[in-house]
Amino acid sequence: MNENDKKVMFSSASDEYATPQSFYDKLNMEFNFQLDPASSPDNHKCWSFYTMEDDGLSKSWKLLHGSVFCNPPYSKVAKWIEKGYTESVEHSTTVVMLVPARTDTKWFHQYCMKASEVRFVKGRLKFGNEKNSAPFPSMVVVFRGDNTAGPKMVAMER
Repeated sequence: MNENDKKVMFSSASDEYATPQSFYDKLNMEFNFQLDPASSPDNHKCWSFYTMEDDGLSKSWKLLHGSVFCNPPYSKVAKWIEKGYTESVEHSTTVVMLVPARTDTKWFHQYCMKASEVRFVKGRLKFGNEKNSAPFPSMVVVFRGDNTAGPKMVAMER
């Protein structure tokens, strides 16, 4: 892999790529999302959302009903995964996170291996209005509050 390929694989020009709507809709049917803590006024998926200025990392994600959907900024994915895990445990909140499938990272082993489920997405997602699919695989990490048994790992369709 040359240096240009590495730059594409591990970075992006923006942290605000929108989740593909049809992909989100399938998850929403299952989880009934109520909060999107890492979004913008242009790409939020829920009626309740936090923008970069709101700083979803500093806010509570506790909900009375429903669950949290989070497609975090990938430049800070480790902090967001930790927050998702912590919120699920402290508030018994279901947190569903769409993140790059980076199973070799510290955050994957420290937090995702404690998730209720890890769903590896078949193929590559096409975020926002991009012409091309993402240059990396994705996974959906589901924290359900009781994350002690270790994850059930499955493949899922786009």
